[in-house]
Amino acid sequence: MKQEGEIFLREQVQHIRAAVIGDVMADRYIFGSVNRISPEAPVPVNLVQSEKSVLGGAANTAANLAALGCRVYAAGMRGEDENGKILHGLFRQSGIDDSGILIRKGYSTITKMRILGARQQMMRLDFERKEPLDEKGLQSVLQWLENRHDEGLDCIILSDYGKGFITPQLAQEVIRRGHRWKLPVLVDPKGSDWHKYTGAYGITPNLKELSDCCGRAICNEDEDIEREGVLIREKYHLKYLFVTRSEKGITSIGSKEIIHCPAMARDVFDVSGAGDTVMAVLAAALAAGRDSETALKLANTAAGIAVSRVGTYPVRREEVLDAWENEERDLRKNYRPLTWEEAEGKVARWKEKGETVVFTNGCFDILHRGHVTYLQQAAALGDHLIVGLNSDDSVRRLKGAERPVNGEMDRAFMLAALRFVDDVVLFTEDTPKELLSHLRPDILVKGGDYRPEEVAGREYAGRVDILPFVDGYSTTGTIEKIRKHGDKKA
Repeated sequence: MKQEGEIFLREQVQHIRAAVIGDVMADRYIFGSVNRISPEAPVPVNLVQSEKSVLGGAANTAANLAALGCRVYAAGMRGEDENGKILHGLFRQSGIDDSGILIRKGYSTITKMRILGARQQMMRLDFERKEPLDEKGLQSVLQWLENRHDEGLDCIILSDYGKGFITPQLAQEVIRRGHRWKLPVLVDPKGSDWHKYTGAYGITPNLKELSDCCGRAICNEDEDIEREGVLIREKYHLKYLFVTRSEKGITSIGSKEIIHCPAMARDVFDVSGAGDTVMAVLAAALAAGRDSETALKLANTAAGIAVSRVGTYPVRREEVLDAWENEERDLRKNYRPLTWEEAEGKVARWKEKGETVVFTNGCFDILHRGHVTYLQQAAALGDHLIVGLNSDDSVRRLKGAERPVNGEMDRAFMLAALRFVDDVVLFTEDTPKELLSHLRPDILVKGGDYRPEEVAGREYAGRVDILPFVDGYSTTGTIEKIRKHGDKKA
């Protein structure tokens, strides 16, 4: 199975051509920090630090396929409004052909806005108006699909978020064409009535969606899912039923076998869009002719990566390949900080993809709550956080002969273990100025009472942000507490 997965990721996935049809939307994120309660009402005040927009809904499934290296075609509906223009721009940035997107005058593009404080969701605002696809739109989508098939397709995905685009007629017409063209049609379902999905190659419900379809709460136990899953698969004439089960992974129910694939162990930080990731990987792997067990394992691996990041996050082929080749990698048992050359290459690749790189630096001798809070806030400003770490010699020059308490490799290991730190790179100088001249991050973050013009290396960053330290926490203070405690015991 491992070899099959490697063949798919290294040789096959970039040749897959997929059509995604469904409820496309824009996902907007507002990142900030919360340090006080409003005097006007008992609500937290979020000091906004950054914003970003990403592809959401069916568009996120398309984005995940594109991140895997597939050629992707998207069909859906958007308005002529500002969010619609943002959606179009995001499709172009991701390399997705959005020629199937219908632009309807007077229609408001579906948008979900999430407000986060210190990387925790505080609120979600939904902007939407359900409008079913009309006959003219139906014929337009079907003609578009016929054209894509003539150019070459390997799979079709129906991503139904219940916003009106996936009508029963559209779903059945697409499924019939899938049978005629011998292409797998996979469905991400919505609602309790699945008759419109009858005859699909596979459906990928989560536990709640399966429960909605069955009309009762399904326990997250193998026996219960097997019993109900078999009945559902037969009722709707499906080749496969793929049930996503959160921490228990994915179960595949086919005509000949039932497979339970456990989840990849990961810290769960945000489940937004994880189902889209599963769908994308499953569809691509099955279209490439991989067996269902391999497809499930690949999907679980990708989902584990998705939930460990903040926000709707398309998982790249390289990330899945790294995790697939070594599932213990993220434990970082033998973590080694990046060399300057490695760090420079990594930052360049991130920036090529349009991802925002944040840099900060410090000694981080005895890691404490103040450090962690500061790093959390720094990470929230962009897509990736890389930490410049003073070497032991550098710390001694800055802090005195008794420091550091912990050596540079131990300090790097502790920082790398934080899920919001992407990587660590050492520098031997007193300041990271020379290192910054190589990395050139988008955002340089410094903590304390600095003014931006005082920050070393500021000329090599897109901008400089100053974050306040958390009062009451410092390495020096921690050392003093330990000494006082020791004196008392003596």
